[in-house]
Amino acid sequence: MRYLIPENKWLACILSGLAMGLAFPPAPFPFTLLVFCGLLPYLSILSRSERLIDINRLTYVTFFSFSVITLYWVGSWSKEADPFLIVGGILLLFINPVFFLIPSTLFYFARKHLGRLTALLLLPFFWVAYEYFYMEMDAHFPWTIIGNALPKFLAFIQIADIIGVLGLSLIAVAVNIFLFLGLTESRKYFAAAAIFFFLPFSYGIYSLAAYSTHAGTVKAGLIQPNIDPWDKWSQNNTDAMTGKYLQNYFDLSSKAVAQGAEIVIWPETALPVYLLSGPYAPIVDSIYRYVRKNNIYLMTGMPNFKVYFDKNSAPPDAKRSMSGEYLFTTYNSVLLFSPHTSSIASYGKMKLVPFGERVPFVEALPWLGQFIKWNVGISSWNIGRDSILFHANLHVNSKGQKPDIKEIKISSLVCFDSVFPDFVASYVRKGASFIAVVTNDSWYGNSSGPYQHKEISVLRAVENRRSVVRAANGGISCIIDPSGRTLSSTEMCTRDFIACDIPIESKITFYTKHPLIIPLLSCIPVIFIFCIAVIGKIKSLLKK
Repeated sequence: MRYLIPENKWLACILSGLAMGLAFPPAPFPFTLLVFCGLLPYLSILSRSERLIDINRLTYVTFFSFSVITLYWVGSWSKEADPFLIVGGILLLFINPVFFLIPSTLFYFARKHLGRLTALLLLPFFWVAYEYFYMEMDAHFPWTIIGNALPKFLAFIQIADIIGVLGLSLIAVAVNIFLFLGLTESRKYFAAAAIFFFLPFSYGIYSLAAYSTHAGTVKAGLIQPNIDPWDKWSQNNTDAMTGKYLQNYFDLSSKAVAQGAEIVIWPETALPVYLLSGPYAPIVDSIYRYVRKNNIYLMTGMPNFKVYFDKNSAPPDAKRSMSGEYLFTTYNSVLLFSPHTSSIASYGKMKLVPFGERVPFVEALPWLGQFIKWNVGISSWNIGRDSILFHANLHVNSKGQKPDIKEIKISSLVCFDSVFPDFVASYVRKGASFIAVVTNDSWYGNSSGPYQHKEISVLRAVENRRSVVRAANGGISCIIDPSGRTLSSTEMCTRDFIACDIPIESKITFYTKHPLIIPLLSCIPVIFIFCIAVIGKIKSLLKK
């Protein structure tokens, strides 16, 4: 082992962080395998460190270097980038590693009370418990959970339909642990590492070979206009520019309709206006005319503004107008225009990006909302109240059968929503035939971020055995089938469209039914260690 790990403990930690970071997309597949061994230098240092402060210092250095590799793009760094976004990106690089101190601290207390070997064997559970906790807290940003490194290893991730992405994290950390113990304790642990690796891999090979049937396909068009988001949201934007953007969407949509698309999907915040409020009725009418003329459904990301003159009917997080005459909410929404009705279905995004779309803890500390705000003015969205399924009557094409019109239920996810596995599963439990995501990753240019975000959707497809369609402003727009294969995709930073058949499904996976089994089981040893640590502390105080 000493020949594999640098003698300098700080160098070893940095090496481990870099190795884990290089496992994440957009790195090509062979680098993905680093996720199964990249923790070895860190584990070597962790197991030899005695004091909690030393363990946490080394952990922080490890995952700071990891965060630099995986999250460097968050600050945007383009010449147009908002200063607040740049500062937020820098802060994230320093704050994200702090959360990795949760499993390392639990390891310290487990070793103190149960011994080194038991602590190492419990570490995968501590890790998954931390990842789940990070998903659920107000300042959530679970982008770098270990399982998110694996989408390009298509055969291995098929078991996500049982254990989900957090189960993949547990397996990856466990393989690291068993390899480490095989190198330092006994070769029998190599057999355990092989079992943990090859059982999911074998399941995946079987699943990929067996997958061939589905309930049919529907034809959709995905529109990628490639509009510069900084220009779109600039203070100098005019109604004429909004009209130009709209014509751009119509031109691309017509190409998709000409190829048979019955539902057309535009990206997140397609237009920089509160479309259903103010002086935008002519734009709404033009969209209706287009939808009815072409007999299509149009699903689009769009800002939405709601007014409440009765404070009793307003949600708790509603904001007061400058005049004080009414309350209002603003949502990063998805709207569905139907050719058969004048009503517009809407969904307000529920998982908002911390500091980018919403200031964490702003309800408790309202002054933060004024102090922390993008210049583009989109950092104070309200949280959507409920997940919504959109309904569309579309032609379903099945092999050997005549196309039949059926009601198709579609999820209404916006960008960051898709990062949360149990949240996406809730749509499928409600009956979603496929998962639709509208997004705008163009804030970050042609960096790692858009590629990572696209690959996260591969995991959502496999977990729920549902196709995922992504309409992105500047890329990556794509269609992913229920086995995680990308059927069609666009290039980054291009104006393009996709017209493609989407496989639809109705079966529910074990993971979709029970998305919290792995995280809740992982919390059991955490609670056990916490109780032991508290009891130990009480005993030591009583002895004094």
